[in-house]
Amino acid sequence: MKNVLCFGEILWDTFEDGKKAGGAPMNVAMHLKQQRVDVSFASRIGSDPSGDELVEFLKKGDLYSELIQRDEVLPTCEVTVELDKNQQATYIIPKPVSWDNIQTDALLTQAAEKASAIIYGSLACRDKTTRDTLLNLLDETKAIKIFDVNLRAPHYTLSTIETLTARADVVKMNEEEAKLLIGGSNRDLRDQIMEFRSKYHSRTICVTRGEHGAIVWHDHDFYDSPGCPVQVGDTVGAGDSFLATFVNGLLKNEPMQQLVDKSCAVGAFVAGKRGANPPYDDNIRRLLGLS
Repeated sequence: MKNVLCFGEILWDTFEDGKKAGGAPMNVAMHLKQQRVDVSFASRIGSDPSGDELVEFLKKGDLYSELIQRDEVLPTCEVTVELDKNQQATYIIPKPVSWDNIQTDALLTQAAEKASAIIYGSLACRDKTTRDTLLNLLDETKAIKIFDVNLRAPHYTLSTIETLTARADVVKMNEEEAKLLIGGSNRDLRDQIMEFRSKYHSRTICVTRGEHGAIVWHDHDFYDSPGCPVQVGDTVGAGDSFLATFVNGLLKNEPMQQLVDKSCAVGAFVAGKRGANPPYDDNIRRLLGLS
């Protein structure tokens, strides 16, 4: 059975009306779990009440394991989320926090060795300890390496992004991130993707475009989906649900055009809800073959 390891941050997203558990790798793992994929999640939380609450949240979602490390010094991360008039989110992220200090241990190494795919992002790699832990895992594993770029200014450097990209078989980014990393915003997006591919030699490059869907380059061909119209609740987690659906289908060798369309549909569904991990409705469950 295919197994996916999600590595990186877990945190509380704090909104005006309350808080929700979040963090892109955790959100991806939650969606993979909803899609009945065998998934593990590795992170580090503080030994504080907020961390205890996250442990309970993960247990309810069947994502808690010994891969969730506890830190005796650094706190659990609590992020302030601000939504603009279009419900686009910006994030105020404290530093340092517990997931800046993810340690290499035998359990994490074993999880990476048995994984079919490892999903990682840039945010948890902003400091050396967690970054080195991840790079060591990527150097040792034979899993498909999937980089969810997920830039959160000012918590990245271009040199770190280049290092993480160079390790990846699959790179997923949004249109704004593509403009930043590739440049030449006046050029056709396909030309930008090909330039990116010529530099990093990724097997698959996926650029999401919000309400306009996504474009994917995979094995020498482009696949374009126009997306699905939706009344936006908030955009938190939409890209994470897209990526989970995409990885699930990639591991099953689903036809790429079908997979891109399906991933856009799941992302639109999540964008139409509040929060990153809404339960799937019957239409999405049918689309994913879950009912």
